[in-house]
Amino acid sequence: MASMLEFRTPGFNPYAVKYSPYYDSRLAVAASANYGIVGNGRLFCLGLSAAGIQIEKTFDTNDALYDLAWSEINENQLVVACGDGSLKLFDLAVDQFPVMNFHEHKRETFSVAWNPITKDAFISSSWDGTVKIWSPARTASLKTLPIGCCTYSTAFSPTNPHIISAVSSDSHLRIFDLRTPVSAKYHLATVIPVHAPPAGPTLPRLADGQTFAGAMPAEILTHDWNKYNDTVIATGGVDRVIRTFDIRNPQGGPLALLVGHDYAVRRVAWSPHASDILISASYDMTVRVWTDGSTMAPPPSPIVNNNNTMIRTGAQLGLMNRHTEFATGVDWCLFGLGGWVASVGWDERVLLWDAHSLLRR
Repeated sequence: MASMLEFRTPGFNPYAVKYSPYYDSRLAVAASANYGIVGNGRLFCLGLSAAGIQIEKTFDTNDALYDLAWSEINENQLVVACGDGSLKLFDLAVDQFPVMNFHEHKRETFSVAWNPITKDAFISSSWDGTVKIWSPARTASLKTLPIGCCTYSTAFSPTNPHIISAVSSDSHLRIFDLRTPVSAKYHLATVIPVHAPPAGPTLPRLADGQTFAGAMPAEILTHDWNKYNDTVIATGGVDRVIRTFDIRNPQGGPLALLVGHDYAVRRVAWSPHASDILISASYDMTVRVWTDGSTMAPPPSPIVNNNNTMIRTGAQLGLMNRHTEFATGVDWCLFGLGGWVASVGWDERVLLWDAHSLLRR
């Protein structure tokens, strides 16, 4: 690979990395001692300079850190998800201690995301089977959405502040609409069975002609919204396959399948620069760049399913295999030419690299 920057987190195994939405030279890493099983956590705030990647600030916590999100209203603040069920809001202008502590989850808090539209709230998901909505100005949650099983990932829609998604251990993608009455299934609007085949009298076929019969249910560990098509979500999990779905057709099955990882997919992230590009980090120690095939020409004689739509098979555009342990986090830089990516893994390394250098010519 032509260019790659590296930073080490000795004694701490990273779980998540996020670029700042304000600066192209700042990013943060949530890490845990002893692989997050037992011990402390550390939040690294890093800056890019001519000398490479430098520490701007670190914050230590009493328990492991599993995820983080930058504030959308204060460039110096970010919130982290902790193994003790709490969330902590840190400010780079304040030393050592968090400026706010939020603690209602009964088990590990595994995911956190800030509202990108109204910017006045963030959400968290937990192994206790709930998603909670918070205001950074108060310690009590604004609302609790029950899932009922271990919930690994939650996110806001990139275009609608009232739409929330979550994926969990029961193999389902859930969509909540906060504009609906709470009496209507606690705002639950859509449930998508990720591993089920499309509803219909016959089994559909993939673009290559193979029959698509779905798959055995498995835990879903990650998901992300397409930044250019706000009805499309990508999911990944234990069965190693990345799937994309149109939430307007919950029983229609996947739009595309992206197959190639050898172990569970730990994180997916759509590109903020192209509608068909996404990146994934996996327990197979690789980070891969994909196209979902939506901008590719269809095959000469497209095979369609019972809903008269083809299930695409996406293509792998590149592979980065410099991590020597589980790859656990990945994020795109919002600025520049649109190719810079940060990835982290349990090998105690943060790698910054240009995804364009991987793309197959």
